[in-house]
Amino acid sequence: MNIVVAMKQIPDLQQVRIKNRKPILDDVPLTFGNIDRNALEAAVLIKEQVGGSVTVVAAGKEGLEDTVKEALAAGADQAYLIICNEQEDIESSISAKLLAEAIKQLGSVDLVLFGEGSGDNYSSQVGSRVAELLDLPQVGYVERIELTAGELVVTRSLEDGKEVVQVALPAVLTVVTDLNQPRIPSVTQILKAGRKPKKVMSDQELLGAVPTPKVKTLSNLAPEIKRKQIQVGTAVELVEKLQAEGFLGRA
Repeated sequence: MNIVVAMKQIPDLQQVRIKNRKPILDDVPLTFGNIDRNALEAAVLIKEQVGGSVTVVAAGKEGLEDTVKEALAAGADQAYLIICNEQEDIESSISAKLLAEAIKQLGSVDLVLFGEGSGDNYSSQVGSRVAELLDLPQVGYVERIELTAGELVVTRSLEDGKEVVQVALPAVLTVVTDLNQPRIPSVTQILKAGRKPKKVMSDQELLGAVPTPKVKTLSNLAPEIKRKQIQVGTAVELVEKLQAEGFLGRA
């Protein structure tokens, strides 16, 4: 089975600082989002079960070749990378076109996996957009995947319950974090990752004229937190104040 995993290069959120409600990204290393890692783990598990290959497709800025080594070490067999240094912000519609075109160039693909949303803006649009561009069925919020002859049986995690869906291959799935626990590559796997094949193209080489962004981010601000500054003198008084605010059940 030929499986493609789309992964997004984002700043390491553990190292992002906030100043005046704005994120400070200077000297923050780039990595892949956590939910993307769940998608990759699902692909590797399927490959281990039925055979085949796993290709990581990613679009990002300079340094993407170093970032993708994480995915290659975690079980991907090869990578298709799209470098977009001229784009200030790669919004969802452009990401989807780049990824869809790259997937078309890979030839026959049985399954395309995405995280349900990216770790930075979390628009949850790219997977659905790619499915539309490739004219493939798409199932979102997948927390379980079972393989049968020529199709998948997947369980969707919904707000008020679970939904079990049959979907014929080829298909696009977006997965949630409850799907699995991503593996930690061994030292040997990390060393071998640098020798795995990578194809690198620019966005202009892939699409010709890159579309104009349809969405522009005007600001990206952290929530404003206002403290009530309630003073307490004893533990009993603390409990009473917390109960009054609704943080604890009433006695």
